[in-house]
Amino acid sequence: MMNSMTLSKLKKFVAVVLMFLTLAFCLEPVASAQRTRYRRHRTFWQKHRDKLTVAMGSGGGAILGALFGGKKGAAIGALAGGGGSALYTYKLRNRHRRY
Repeated sequence: MMNSMTLSKLKKFVAVVLMFLTLAFCLEPVASAQRTRYRRHRTFWQKHRDKLTVAMGSGGGAILGALFGGKKGAAIGALAGGGGSALYTYKLRNRHRRY
């Protein structure tokens, strides 16, 4: 028959082994989730598409406004072009295309 000292050491040993096994099985999913397999390089256009679209709309509106109304027309055209392109960019454009 085992004495209580040996039994408690055996229990501690089994508990430590089970903890290490649990930790070993948990580390694999965590490690694989942290690395990406395919790193796709996004272009400048892909990173800043929304801002560039609004800026081009503002610039186009300013050019047309300047042609028709001078400085005041350029300011009004920039506001109208920026507002219209922002409405298109952030509300109307379909962002979730499926290829």
